[in-house]
Amino acid sequence: WINSMKRHGYKGAFELAATVDYIFGYDATAQIIDDWMYQEVTEAYVLDPAMQEFFQESNPWALRAITERLMEAADREMWENPSEETLKELRRIYLRTEAVLEERQERQVTGD
Repeated sequence: WINSMKRHGYKGAFELAATVDYIFGYDATAQIIDDWMYQEVTEAYVLDPAMQEFFQESNPWALRAITERLMEAADREMWENPSEETLKELRRIYLRTEAVLEERQERQVTGD
């Protein structure tokens, strides 16, 4: 499924981010998402280097949205016991993606 989403580039990345939003919403309303599910999503969507490259090339906004949502799940204790290593890596990827987006915006503003 992920590979088929990747074939759609920007829109596929958007749909992957939407999936994380749906998972978050289900957990916020029905408390049905277990920690292992958050961990699997994090590993498959965010921590995988090939996926990071896909997002950075096709839709870095989607990667930022996914990392934000996963960190919010941890902050709200919906994801009850993420490892410190996982949270640290999520923050690192979030900050790196934010820097990429800021640089991109700066180039658009300055025309560089």
